[in-house]
Amino acid sequence: MSRAVLDAILNAMQVLLSEIEREQLYHELLAYFGLIGAADECQALEAAWQDSYNRREIEYFIHAWLSRRRKRKEEPIAGVV
Repeated sequence: MSRAVLDAILNAMQVLLSEIEREQLYHELLAYFGLIGAADECQALEAAWQDSYNRREIEYFIHAWLSRRRKRKEEPIAGVV
């Protein structure tokens, strides 16, 4: 269910990710905000998204995550001719 909340967040931000990237982002987002193991991760993530301060922090985290992913993809692979 909480993945549905993440999908709604990504849709609101107009971000398209592959299923693998979405899973990675989901786990890193929950870990960063300390929501792993919460009684109801879905409800906690949704409540965080509804709060204006947390919404900005979530958006900032996702933008930073996307930026890091983009930089990693641009790095040349050493040893490949």
